[in-house]
Amino acid sequence: MTNSESKKINVVGAVIIRDGMVLCAQRGPGGSLAGLWEFPGGKIEPGESPEVALVREIDEELGCAIAVGERVAYTEFEYDFGTVALATFYCRITGQAPTNREHTSIRWVKPADLDALGWAPADIPAVDRIKARYGA
Repeated sequence: MTNSESKKINVVGAVIIRDGMVLCAQRGPGGSLAGLWEFPGGKIEPGESPEVALVREIDEELGCAIAVGERVAYTEFEYDFGTVALATFYCRITGQAPTNREHTSIRWVKPADLDALGWAPADIPAVDRIKARYGA
């Protein structure tokens, strides 16, 4: 499949930082990119802004409310199933703590330890920026 034929999938990811730790989520088995780590989030629905989509997705996946801040990174990565256009944003939790509803695992990780996880390729530029910003 060439770039012109590839399906573009617009998604958002939340870089949630609390007490110097970053929330990371492991994709479940059976789907695309199974077992890889990512920033929680999901697809942008028609008519949604990235910020609105992120608030909705985090509520669905983690059962918590967030405030969306500055953008961390924008990445397009071509997978075998299509091109993922990922916008990641720094976010903060504004209510109760996150509860894992969809992922195999969620984990709070020090920025310096992010490389120990096997990341989905589209998330790696955001990982690199977080490490640079937080001195990892």
